Amino acid sequence: MENNTRTITEVDKFIQDLPDDIQSITKRLRKTILDASPVLVEEYKWSMPNYSYKGLVCYLQTAKKHVNLGFQKGNQLVEKDINSLLQGSGKTMRHIRITKMDDIQLEAFVSLIQEAIALNEGEYNV
Repeated sequence: MENNTRTITEVDKFIQDLPDDIQSITKRLRKTILDASPVLVEEYKWSMPNYSYKGLVCYLQTAKKHVNLGFQKGNQLVEKDINSLLQGSGKTMRHIRITKMDDIQLEAFVSLIQEAIALNEGEYNV
């Protein structure tokens, strides 16, 4: 089931212009993100799709050979990342690099997206 009411034209156009394999991965990730929570809002900023709720939650960054599912507060998600999927050493951001459809771990991704939403809701006792 598509989330047509929650997707925006700018992101449709962005995805449409990607190479086929990267486009397939990006479409699947977009659906996964939007299905993870009804509160997420899709935006197009910094030349990529971003998803927010009470602040930035995650983003999709595409490259020639992979797509990154990134988290603005990824450093705070590391302890919840039971599959050790998060990469990166920035101050706060972390990402999961997806190079093929088989890399998509729906349950793990949805769990991290929901944890990121919870961070923005301030439900955490850090």
